[in-house]
Amino acid sequence: MENQKTEVLLSSAYLAPIQYFTKLIRYPQIYIEYCESYLKQTYRNRTVILAANGPLQLSIPVADGPRAKGPIKDLKLSYEQPWQLMHWRGISSAYNSSPFFEYYADDLSPFFHEKKWKYLFDFNLEIQNTVLKAINLDVTIKPTLDYYPKGQAPETTDDFRYTIHPKHQNQEADPHFFPTPYTQVFNEKWGFVPNLSILDLLFSEGPETISNLRSCIR
Repeated sequence: MENQKTEVLLSSAYLAPIQYFTKLIRYPQIYIEYCESYLKQTYRNRTVILAANGPLQLSIPVADGPRAKGPIKDLKLSYEQPWQLMHWRGISSAYNSSPFFEYYADDLSPFFHEKKWKYLFDFNLEIQNTVLKAINLDVTIKPTLDYYPKGQAPETTDDFRYTIHPKHQNQEADPHFFPTPYTQVFNEKWGFVPNLSILDLLFSEGPETISNLRSCIR
């Protein structure tokens, strides 16, 4: 923890992984990238949960699909397919037997049933704020006002926009993140699977979620 930088720069993320949430605890100043061009096949529009058949990616479809491009702040969601219903069915199937699913389900269910968001960034931020409230983590998150290319962030800032990534080849070693095992729904079948969506930890550990997050920080 010596020589820790005071700011962190993160991408927008859909129900981000545990590593991402440890950054929300570790840094006094948190910025979410608002000015970048949209990057496909990242946590910006996907999350990974643990289902009966193993890790399962849930991806939010965006307008223009594979041709989507332009600023992340302007990226619109697509509702040509009922992805909200499909995602909630997947989440419910994976976690309805977890210790805390019923406790938090009412807070999260509206994101998959009662409303349609126009922009991906707004949806991600609102559901993230709901999770932060559920785990009693009070932080201030600000959208960026300018875009810094990779490797050009201010000296006071640690940049994880491109390294907290669902693809192993795009990840970089993070000396301050060490996943702390906890009991998952399918532990007996798969063993411990680290760094899944924050939902996996929330539904498994409930009020102890924030303690687990802190224990992952070195």
